[in-house]
Amino acid sequence: MRLWHCFSAPGHVWHGTPAWDDSPVTTADLVRLRRARDLMDRDYARPLDVPALAHSAFMSPGHFSRSFRAAYGETPYSYLMTRRIERAKALLRRGDLTVTEVCFAVGCSSLGSFSSRFTELVGESPSAYRGRSHDEGAAIPACIAKVFTRPIRNREAKSVPGP
Repeated sequence: MRLWHCFSAPGHVWHGTPAWDDSPVTTADLVRLRRARDLMDRDYARPLDVPALAHSAFMSPGHFSRSFRAAYGETPYSYLMTRRIERAKALLRRGDLTVTEVCFAVGCSSLGSFSSRFTELVGESPSAYRGRSHDEGAAIPACIAKVFTRPIRNREAKSVPGP
């Protein structure tokens, strides 16, 4: 974000683009945002909040949140929860942990919030997901299965036809 200004005598009046405009994210900001995104990918189970993530990106919390959304199309919290739900799906497919154990293993502190977010992103409750068979994807390598089982936040994106 840039704030263009010029000083005009005698009142020193600010002119130009306001600080809250939708300017593109700078290259330097993208490097710092990737650092925070990598932290979320790696340490999703730790308690992470916007101030801690902003600190890792050497930004103020407000600038970090705005820049992250501009760069990645979602808030830092949404991105983190998507990573947590993605990992929860893998743990639930194994079938050896309860839904509560999975909830805490992925860094969520409330079973209700976890279940609500899981249902919102996946389309079924964690219990239903854990209870059904996942044999159809057993022969697919995990790196490939991850792409097809990734939770999709924006439901409208599913209905857009491909090229």
